[in-house]
Amino acid sequence: MNKDSSKLFITCALPYANGPCHLGHLRSTYIPADIYARYHRMKGTDVLFVCATDEHGTPIAVQAEKEGISPMDIATRNYELIRKDLELSDISFDNFSRTTDPLHYEISQNFFLDLYQKNCIYPKTIQQLYCGDCDRFLPDRYVEGTCPHCSGEGARGDHCETCGRHLEPVQLMEPKCLICQSNPEIRESNQYYFRLSHFQEQLKECIQDNPELPANVRNYTMQWINEGLKDWILTRDMDWGIPVPLDDAEGKIIYVWGEAFLGYISSAAQWARRENTPWEPYWDDRAVHFIGKDIIYHHSIFWQAMLMAYGCKLPYNIVAGEYLSLEGLKMSTSKNWVIWAADFMEKFDSDLLRYYLVANAPLTRDTDFSWDDFQRRVNDELADVVGNFLHRTFSFTHRFFQGEIPQPGSFNDYDQEVKDEIIATPKRVGEYIESFDFREGLKEIIKLAKLGNKYFNDQEPWKTVKEEGDRSATTLYLCNQLAKVISVIISPYLPVKAGEMREILGLSHDKNDILKWEDSTQFIPAGTSLLKAKPLFAKIDDETIEKEKNALYTNLEETETMDNLISIEDFAKLDLRVGKIIGAEKVKGSEKLLKLMVDVKDKQLQVVAGLATKYSSEALLNQKVIILVNLKPAKLFGIKSEGMVLAAGDSSCILTAPDAGVGEGIR
Repeated sequence: MNKDSSKLFITCALPYANGPCHLGHLRSTYIPADIYARYHRMKGTDVLFVCATDEHGTPIAVQAEKEGISPMDIATRNYELIRKDLELSDISFDNFSRTTDPLHYEISQNFFLDLYQKNCIYPKTIQQLYCGDCDRFLPDRYVEGTCPHCSGEGARGDHCETCGRHLEPVQLMEPKCLICQSNPEIRESNQYYFRLSHFQEQLKECIQDNPELPANVRNYTMQWINEGLKDWILTRDMDWGIPVPLDDAEGKIIYVWGEAFLGYISSAAQWARRENTPWEPYWDDRAVHFIGKDIIYHHSIFWQAMLMAYGCKLPYNIVAGEYLSLEGLKMSTSKNWVIWAADFMEKFDSDLLRYYLVANAPLTRDTDFSWDDFQRRVNDELADVVGNFLHRTFSFTHRFFQGEIPQPGSFNDYDQEVKDEIIATPKRVGEYIESFDFREGLKEIIKLAKLGNKYFNDQEPWKTVKEEGDRSATTLYLCNQLAKVISVIISPYLPVKAGEMREILGLSHDKNDILKWEDSTQFIPAGTSLLKAKPLFAKIDDETIEKEKNALYTNLEETETMDNLISIEDFAKLDLRVGKIIGAEKVKGSEKLLKLMVDVKDKQLQVVAGLATKYSSEALLNQKVIILVNLKPAKLFGIKSEGMVLAAGDSSCILTAPDAGVGEGIR
């Protein structure tokens, strides 16, 4: 297909509305998609860039039941968090919708009916788990048990975390209802299936014949296809979701993966209604999906088969970002081994994150976020290479040429070499972006900045300005042109900093103006006035990085202390006693930890507790508490903690105190 198509439909995998975004989400999906969208807008392509939150499914329903609120409350809360995270990351969606929007319901039900009328969806009686105490069939995420393949405990009704196998709820050994913990029974249930097996050969052909598909998508998809595709259950027995639009399907909803894909379409349709223009020409010209590695087969198999059944044009490409680990370990939200997008953006510019996550590794390879490496790349590459070149160029222009780009003299061979690179680099960067090789495009920009630094040093304009006016004028003229090129071609990657660069250069910084890619090689006229130079990239000091690392490891230690040493089965072993706080002081380097000394009559225990945000050290002295005295000691911030005081609350803990008349040491 012609890569210079006039319209382009870009989507990001829908973030699931059960929590905010972390850095892994941004790296695999949203930042690469945004670079691609921003570049194509600069190329003059008519881009429609859409997304939505995925708000149905059993995890949200389970969470809502546990919290005693409605699933819509959970979804709305997390929609707002996710939307803010993406805005903070400068993701330039044209529309960001929700799958609970009425328009999405309408489109999804019509899509289901169309496939049903074409006999691509059919009814089938199957066996499912039924909870008598809850009086309902249990969707997959409502069940946990032992994996039949590896005997791993805590396997979900759809997946075993231990061995990675896909499961059906009825396969679990010793299954339990997640809500009431009772043992469900097997009953027959009528469900609706999609004829996925019917599209096996068509899918195989489209995967093999699409030269644009990245190798990771092609190879993973072909493994599934070669194993043989089975028909796919498309409905569930539950309330939270889009009702199946058939008379005999009361109490059934469309499986979340049967309607979430359509969030791309419903978001585009919502945009189209607002803008009073059709969305279909964008899809028909060229559609590109940006997703994470974990949902490759959903998009390359399930979604494409559904589009075949409906009669739609298939996506031009499916770009899947690989995983991001954290300090060498797999990210885990349950263990708090994660960096949340909002937390990061509170302390660092979004452009620093965008740079690091792209520069660190190709999108098609797993990579790791390391605080030390983040600091190194920001300091060595952004501050010392790009920032240093720009600042010196702008500062010397002000110092020697009254802040105006000088009139150059004649070019020597070295000058011509630099000019040639200024003109050639945008084309190379653009080709890499169009090929979804975002890292290589960014490396070309850094390479150009390095050339600028070398040229500046070699020409020594601080000397030649006193000896040969034309020579220093030529040097600063070309350095400003090189700075201008960087300010344009780095825009898809670092939109905020690129705008600051162009502002100093006296170029338009109006957000409503569409910067044109071809303008990058148009030289700024001599005599153009520059604004005062300012440092664009500040170096990150060691203390800042150590603070982030300490916070990260403290979160992990606290979680492991809570989760792994005492379980509900060990309750009878717990030695809970009344204690009296006889000493309290803040833990150096931590905003939330206090070191307590607690008297339990026969001994005194040192305890590190996360109470500093609620209590001062003075307020805790002589206060009675309930303390677990036989907890295995642990180190928090390098301080030994020999027990745990009981408190209640989420973000702000309140101590659970005994009656004043109960003496110390009482169990």
